[in-house]
Amino acid sequence: MIPISLTVNGEKVVRHVEPRRHLIDFLRLDLGLTGSHAGCEHGVCGACTLRVNGKIMRGCLILAASLDGADVVTIEGISESGEVSDLQAAFVARNAAQCGFCTPGMVMTAAELLAEAGTPTRGEIREYLSGNYCRCTGYQAIVDAVEDTLRSRSAKP
Repeated sequence: MIPISLTVNGEKVVRHVEPRRHLIDFLRLDLGLTGSHAGCEHGVCGACTLRVNGKIMRGCLILAASLDGADVVTIEGISESGEVSDLQAAFVARNAAQCGFCTPGMVMTAAELLAEAGTPTRGEIREYLSGNYCRCTGYQAIVDAVEDTLRSRSAKP
């Protein structure tokens, strides 16, 4: 077991982890943060997308033991902060969360896109989200929700 100390959703966490425990498993099994999903476990589907030290990453590709001192934000943390409340409302309004499995990773990825400067086109939104698989919506409703959020944010003074 390897000792680690990191911040998860703003709270200090000190634990011992098995050397080969992936971050997504550490969060889900050890900390009970089940909002982020474990899908393919190969970094392909995007269901396990998290924010690590300010950048989105795949939680299934990172060993928890390598994150001593890191700052991790999960979908629970980003939701509680209110950072994405407008995006979440747009997902609901556009029915962009049909089965919900991809939604946490999709929201984390869209939040990073929304935080960047500029106004992406519909094609750029699709490209940015393309690493997150959704088998229910066909992406139309998801892209609509991101566009709605962009419009509403740009309309605010």
